[in-house]
Amino acid sequence: MSESIGKKLQTADWKSEKHVPVIECPDKVKMGEWAKVTVTVGKDIPHPNTTEHHIRWIRAYFVPDGEKFAMDLGNFEFNAHGESVKGTNQGPAYTHSAVTFHFKTSSKGTLNVVSFCNIHGLWESTKKIELA
Repeated sequence: MSESIGKKLQTADWKSEKHVPVIECPDKVKMGEWAKVTVTVGKDIPHPNTTEHHIRWIRAYFVPDGEKFAMDLGNFEFNAHGESVKGTNQGPAYTHSAVTFHFKTSSKGTLNVVSFCNIHGLWESTKKIELA
């Protein structure tokens, strides 16, 4: 049998590992009201953003308590890492691996965020969301 992708998700404390997505949002949200969520990879320890080593994307999901399936909140891609016809890391544009979005819910649950480093693979972080 093939190995599950879930076994490839890495986790760690974001204060000591630059690849872990940091989820910043309220611990409690009001039912049906928009909640602001910011996700950053490399918050305390900056992650390189070079052609050779970069965060390619961040994906966010919400799993309502008691539900089987995750709700796909967003897929955020970072496509400029200094690539250029002039050479590696000589391009005019770079993107930073941080995103802010809003969501609302009628249920408590868990935010699950996964990021992908082109060298170090998949990293996951979670945050419990309660209703106020």
